[in-house]
Amino acid sequence: MTAELFGVNVAEGGAVALLAIVVLMVLTGRLVPRRTYDDLKEERDGWRTAHTESEKARMEAISQTGELIELSRTGVHLLDSLPRGEVTADGDQTVAP
Repeated sequence: MTAELFGVNVAEGGAVALLAIVVLMVLTGRLVPRRTYDDLKEERDGWRTAHTESEKARMEAISQTGELIELSRTGVHLLDSLPRGEVTADGDQTVAP
């Protein structure tokens, strides 16, 4: 039983088959240089950090929105508790029922 990679029998091909397999792996993107891998890792970590900071900011915005809604409810209750009426041109105020 012999091993085949990309349809090539490695045992029969020897060094040429091994070199061809390495070249195919590089061309297909399965084998990348360490520098490229390290650059991709740094970029991934940068995106992860940005996502974490963005989530913190989003959660803070959500909590602030809740506080602002509560303040607006307080303002509505305050305005609803004021007497309602009309002010005429001469400055007299009539209170509506």
